[in-house]
Amino acid sequence: MKWEELSAQQCSVAQASAVLGDRWSLLLLSDFFLGVRRFEDFQQRLGLSRTTLTNRLKLLEKHDVIKRQAYQHQPTRYEYRLTAKGRDLFPVISALVTWGDKYYFKGLSPPIIRTHLSCGHDIQPILTCPECREEVDTRSMSARERPESAGLPPLERGPVSYSSK
Repeated sequence: MKWEELSAQQCSVAQASAVLGDRWSLLLLSDFFLGVRRFEDFQQRLGLSRTTLTNRLKLLEKHDVIKRQAYQHQPTRYEYRLTAKGRDLFPVISALVTWGDKYYFKGLSPPIIRTHLSCGHDIQPILTCPECREEVDTRSMSARERPESAGLPPLERGPVSYSSK
């Protein structure tokens, strides 16, 4: 499958990867969640070219993950803000941070400490079931295809199950 064909797939991961699937977009999102908003700050922190940064910001803006808004006039200067769609990526970036902390900073303090503002505790967020509030992981979940529906193409990549023979 070619990179440009991802967004046409009947797969949420493929469609999301078409927007977020490169290292610069993920690092940009990480910086957004750390409070960065301005082009020069992104460029300085990430050390990437103006062209690459511009292209990634335009892609995120095109997909309504961020929006550009003026913070200064004469000359007009812009900063970038997460939209609701962008803020909904917090669990995704948080899961990557937690995974990186676990496997690349074993026994060490992680580079960035996250504090829950409501209670003031430092935490590593976990994924929980919204119904029973139990922690979930791959062993406690299953997947199934959606019911067939008029107007929707069949899935090309659905769940796989192997018989235990």
